[in-house]
Amino acid sequence: MYDIEARHIIEALRSGIPSRAVGQYFSEARPKIMKEISDRLDVVCEQGKSSGMIISGKYGEGKTHLLNTVFNLAHSNNMVVSYLSLSKETPMDKLYLVYQKLIQNTYLPKRQQPGFTYELEKISAGSPVANEMLLYAAKQLETDKLYYLFRSYLNTEDSDEKFLLQADLEGDFIANVPLKKIYKRIFNQPVKYNTNFTKTKHCNDYFSFMSHLFIQMGYHGWVILMDETELMGRLSKKARLNAYRNMAGFLMPKEQLESTFSIFALSASYAEDVIEAKHEYENLAAIYPDEPEPAKTVLDLLARAPQLLPLTKDEIHEILYKIQDFHGKAYGWTPNLSIESLAEATQSGGYLLRTKIRAAIEFLDQLYQYGKAGKTTINELGEETFTEDVPSIEEWG
Repeated sequence: MYDIEARHIIEALRSGIPSRAVGQYFSEARPKIMKEISDRLDVVCEQGKSSGMIISGKYGEGKTHLLNTVFNLAHSNNMVVSYLSLSKETPMDKLYLVYQKLIQNTYLPKRQQPGFTYELEKISAGSPVANEMLLYAAKQLETDKLYYLFRSYLNTEDSDEKFLLQADLEGDFIANVPLKKIYKRIFNQPVKYNTNFTKTKHCNDYFSFMSHLFIQMGYHGWVILMDETELMGRLSKKARLNAYRNMAGFLMPKEQLESTFSIFALSASYAEDVIEAKHEYENLAAIYPDEPEPAKTVLDLLARAPQLLPLTKDEIHEILYKIQDFHGKAYGWTPNLSIESLAEATQSGGYLLRTKIRAAIEFLDQLYQYGKAGKTTINELGEETFTEDVPSIEEWG
């Protein structure tokens, strides 16, 4: 009888697609950087200080797996997590698109599916949380749009209005005119903005509002995980510089962003392929000669981003041991071979962690199905023999 959860883990590893479940079970690797991240999460939870960091690594070396491990660690700390891979449709220079996608991929602790509106719907007008959020929206943000919007959301009895206002909080921004009409209908008072809201200029208000809301809901903070950050390199010159400015709001957050920790993961070659090859410092000096900051500081951080080091022999063996254990549970058998033999079998898979994992699973698949793989065989007594002449993944296929 096979274990369904173990089968899920093996199939996720076989596909090469990182998952939260894999991050939960394979979390011991890279203890140094995980200790640093854990300590920084503790500061966020205990002191409410927001911060951010950048990690870099080669393709297939475990950046996304690390983010999934942080995902599970944050949830164990009762923190809200948002996870997003940057893309052509969600570029870092357009913060309002980033906000929308992040909110769509926001997970509350102990929840497998994204979403938070069911908790939002529990907040009633006049409650302590409602009053605190209204005061915050009126006094602490650059614009007061969210004050009028949230007050309308709490007090409307019209389901269509409720849906429209809730969609705004999720990033489908309502125009100023219909919001003013809704507010006037409910309260018989006109809306008088201190500053007219535009999504291209004032989207940071929404990030600040959400960070405060999550704390008021009883969570310990908000973790924002950004993958595929190197795709910024495909933007135009000015768009890239604007993207760096937007990154600064997460890496060097102002006080308005409350109890939030952000991680950006990008390719190790970004400094060479983009910052150097496209002359980013010269571009910055030419386009923003009088206002190089905060883009310059972000460029500095990107240029010296800590790179994920190759796993040690012991760390690789620990991962392979777990793969072997999960494979046995997944298919109801006992892979009776040494970790050294399994590690040797992965050598032909190349140096990348991802290919080593897939090579190990392919090797175990063949042992399970045929009792042998390459020149490694399992006899009827479960004993094994091994030679170094192990075929590549392509030859196995």
